[in-house]
Amino acid sequence: MPELPDIIAYQEAIQRVALGCRLVKARIYRPFLVRSIEPTVCALEGRELASVERIGKRLALGFGDDLFLVFHLMIAGRFLWAHQPPPKPSKSDLASFEFESGTLVMTEAGTKRRASLYVVRGRANLAEHDRGGVDPIDGDAASFAKALTLENRTLKRVLTNPSIFSGIGNAYSDEILFAARLSPVRLTGSLGPEDIERLRIATRETLLHWTDVLRREFKSKFPGRGQITAFRDDFNVHGRFGEPCNDCGMPIQRIVHAENETNYCARCQNEDRVLADRALSRLLKEDWPRTIEEMVGD
Repeated sequence: MPELPDIIAYQEAIQRVALGCRLVKARIYRPFLVRSIEPTVCALEGRELASVERIGKRLALGFGDDLFLVFHLMIAGRFLWAHQPPPKPSKSDLASFEFESGTLVMTEAGTKRRASLYVVRGRANLAEHDRGGVDPIDGDAASFAKALTLENRTLKRVLTNPSIFSGIGNAYSDEILFAARLSPVRLTGSLGPEDIERLRIATRETLLHWTDVLRREFKSKFPGRGQITAFRDDFNVHGRFGEPCNDCGMPIQRIVHAENETNYCARCQNEDRVLADRALSRLLKEDWPRTIEEMVGD
């Protein structure tokens, strides 16, 4: 699931290779991808790419006449950059956008077709794709605290709710909570002012750190296949079930519910207590992201 640092990496990469270039041809290989009717994708052909904007986990490519292409990569959607359109689209290719400078290819791995594309006209219609969550990097302390404590929810659910915080998903929420030394199942109503500030700082610093890591990695190249991923070797907890914690050496634990896996360190985040599945069952049922779609804000 591309999250805020990943989307920024794509945003900056597309700006480098295509900003100011004319869209020569748009090709849609999988009709399900386009979720809007008017304007059509073809209406963008012949226009220059004027802007590349991030809206939470979405990317909006702006063209003349106030037209925008809005991409939602969901879980397995990715972008690739090629010198020319694929001569024969693969099963994972959803669409290609041929610019004067090269071709942006949108792909999606697997069989579940969740990625989507919209063509919208005008800022008012573009704003409908903003779920309204607080920007976790640019938002101030008061806005963060207000959003966090508006309802008494688990930290995992609050952080990954796009209407509360913008751009955070399964992977980076695990990393944020580890950095803040907070349990993913702790309720927001139990947090004191120091806990809230520690979480705010951890959220901002974690996202800025990974944005900087990806910025350096892709400074002179477009992200390639498999390089934007939710599983990175240098993560502290996410995707590391059973491996030793980098800080204390205890095995990283997991919570598996529905389609989601959350990783945490019992010693560093939960006072050395492993969260038992049986004890969690009611909490997970009532206050946990139930589906991938809920987490990514489809």
